[in-house]
Amino acid sequence: MMHAIHNKKGLKFLIAATTLWAGMALAQSGSYPNKPIKFIVPYPPGGGTDVIARIVQEPLSSNLGQQVIIENRGGAGGSIGSEAAARSPADGYTVLFTLSSHTINPAIYPKLSFNTEKDFLPVVTIASLPQILVANPDFPAKNVKDVIDMAKAKPGTIAYASVGNGSPGHLAGAMMAGAANVKMTHIPYRGGGPAVTDVMGGQVPLLWVSIPAAANFVKAGKLKALAVSTTKRSAVFPDVPTMIESGFKDFEVDSWYAMFVPANTPKAAVDRLNAAANKVLTTPEVKEKLLNQGAEAVGGSPEALGRVVKAELVKWDKVVKENGIKAE
Repeated sequence: MMHAIHNKKGLKFLIAATTLWAGMALAQSGSYPNKPIKFIVPYPPGGGTDVIARIVQEPLSSNLGQQVIIENRGGAGGSIGSEAAARSPADGYTVLFTLSSHTINPAIYPKLSFNTEKDFLPVVTIASLPQILVANPDFPAKNVKDVIDMAKAKPGTIAYASVGNGSPGHLAGAMMAGAANVKMTHIPYRGGGPAVTDVMGGQVPLLWVSIPAAANFVKAGKLKALAVSTTKRSAVFPDVPTMIESGFKDFEVDSWYAMFVPANTPKAAVDRLNAAANKVLTTPEVKEKLLNQGAEAVGGSPEALGRVVKAELVKWDKVVKENGIKAE
């Protein structure tokens, strides 16, 4: 018995020592990165997460001295791509580039095959921004009050799209309908690109989505903006009212984009990625490109992002239960 315990302790020590050695070797050799880094974006091309990832892709490649390759894996509100990232080698060469649905999904999908907090290490927050409620230009509603009046007149017939179950847009739509005590139909898509296309095409009248996915189409008049989800108006669309201004007290859904790596990734790799991202986010060119998409550069430490994840897992679980949100 004592022999078995001794072996277990020895095994644990060996694993810990090996992990520590790998991290020290990585830091001392300065060899990381020595090959291309894959960014898994768990949404299709053209959506908000994809747009933000591509803004920092080239600057990060230059800073790291290695190519950053974006791989889009959409579906299940970001869970499919997130699972792929969680199962990837913890060597610093696979990064999950996702949005704040990362902390919502555990409440929506209770049987996720990965643990949001335990299977990932936070790296850095890239940007934050509001969700925006947009409509097809031919949709009669001119503001949120009109939308609610239409929903009251014909319960269940007014639909809104989002980038998937458990996305910030899904929560925004459910909170809007719940607060107004109306029934609306949620239509989940596999990302912002397909959702925007269908709303512009008239298949769905409304869409709650991150500003980057809709900004250019709003500016071109192909979509009309009705409200933003944050407590302050967007710098990109200063004429678009907030939901609070539209009569929804305490309404706030603040989205963020961030980088994570699989658990047990060496600290040296995490620190290198964090330093590169923080450097890139201070450049005027990147800040301007983000702002043009309605996003504000954030940056900061892995620990700061970790605190956000921990707090939001609790917050969104409560919101999901209060609004009866379920995976459809």
